[in-house]
Amino acid sequence: MSEDEEAAPYAARERFWRGEHLAFTPMEPDDAELIQHWRADPVAAQEIGVWPGPLHELHERLVSYVEDRTRDDFLILLPDGTPIGHIALTDEDFVDGTAEAYLLLAPEHRSKGYGADALAALTDLAFGELPLHRVEAVTHTGNAAALATLKRAGFTQEGVRRSSCLHRGRRHDNALLALLRTEWEAQTRPRAWDHV
Repeated sequence: MSEDEEAAPYAARERFWRGEHLAFTPMEPDDAELIQHWRADPVAAQEIGVWPGPLHELHERLVSYVEDRTRDDFLILLPDGTPIGHIALTDEDFVDGTAEAYLLLAPEHRSKGYGADALAALTDLAFGELPLHRVEAVTHTGNAAALATLKRAGFTQEGVRRSSCLHRGRRHDNALLALLRTEWEAQTRPRAWDHV
């Protein structure tokens, strides 16, 4: 399928939020097949520990996400409507002011700067529109690309959760990173609302 054919069904979707070179549209249950395709990528499976299960289970999970008030899930779209990833704030706790960031990019759109752009837009949403004080992210300590992307977006590595992940029969460490509201406020880059 060409990028034009892939973009066509998403071109008319409402852009809820914008980054410098991309936009977010709310995720719909019908996006399950696309997400399933991205999650089946071997690099994604290894680096973020996501294994694609049956498509109907993912569809049911996306249906439940629509009603879940502790998360906000979005497809990441290029200006022409091409979907390039899934980004989310999960485990939102508005009392403590915390949430976790999640990012999955399509294989062909990695290493192009979209991850940092998407995370910047997501943290603008978290701190500019939601009452959050801290956004966390967790990834394997060996996931150099994700660690670099998170650091470019302003996240600081706070520690390591030793032996906290089982993957391919071996235990792996996870890095814990976070961005605080005060750190976000100190960033001098344009904000999501400047890209309208």
